[in-house]
Amino acid sequence: MLLIRHGQSEFNVVYGETRQDPGIRDPKLTAMGRQQALQANKTLKPNPPDQIVSSPYWRALETATIIADILHLPITVTPLIAERAMFDCDIGTTASRLQREFPNVDFMTLDKEVWWRDGEEDLESLNLRCQQFRSHCKAGLYKDVIVVSHWGFIGALTNIRPKNCDIIHFDPTSDHPGGGKVVYHCDPC
Repeated sequence: MLLIRHGQSEFNVVYGETRQDPGIRDPKLTAMGRQQALQANKTLKPNPPDQIVSSPYWRALETATIIADILHLPITVTPLIAERAMFDCDIGTTASRLQREFPNVDFMTLDKEVWWRDGEEDLESLNLRCQQFRSHCKAGLYKDVIVVSHWGFIGALTNIRPKNCDIIHFDPTSDHPGGGKVVYHCDPC
């Protein structure tokens, strides 16, 4: 399994400079973020997996779509791998709007119009989602996939702090709390 943190978002630019929440809800990718996703494809092209599983946040869906278009892969969405809710950027877009904007994505697991968490998510809840994701993987739900997710979720899952569009090889069946290795570091990030 390959984990990819989404490309640079509008939020990342402002927060990276100020360390303050700029109040951007469900931000889109920047031009650099789209370029990062294109660059990541070079690493993925030789041995592409069977599908992409993406977080329902806009920045993750944009990243997944760029990769899927080049590798000709289907995309499915699950809120299980969404970002830890802490900032305005973690307020999502309604399921119906996402379905209109991303018509080639399978949103079957997005069973609520408002699918994101209301308020901040504590670490215990985030760790439970990571355990649930590992359980789904062990049960064979996600095999040979690219998972497009976020800094907080990937960090909790692997103990790695990924930069935008970093690619991490991850063994989800391992009982080790980390278990990931960066195989591609995006430049520039």
